[in-house]
Amino acid sequence: MSDVVEALNSLVPNAKFTLVGGDYKNVIWHDDRVKPSETEVNAEIIKLEQEYIAKQYQRDRADAYPSIQEQLDMQYWDSVNGTTTWKDAIEAVKTEHPKP
Repeated sequence: MSDVVEALNSLVPNAKFTLVGGDYKNVIWHDDRVKPSETEVNAEIIKLEQEYIAKQYQRDRADAYPSIQEQLDMQYWDSVNGTTTWKDAIEAVKTEHPKP
């Protein structure tokens, strides 16, 4: 999806517009609400990119966590055996991919 589209959707949720090409200058505004300026859209693009970068640790953790099935199995066997396998596995992922 275009950065311009994401920015416009963020600034004016559910706005009606058409984008021909990927440039702000090619936005055809069909909405009754005020069309954000190019400066506002560019600032929103930067903000959205920064938010995306700041959440990289979440995407890394999601890839590194064991599956839900594996986690449930760990929790079951931890309760049976009095172990901490599940807590250790989760802590290892959180340590490997810390929250900034």
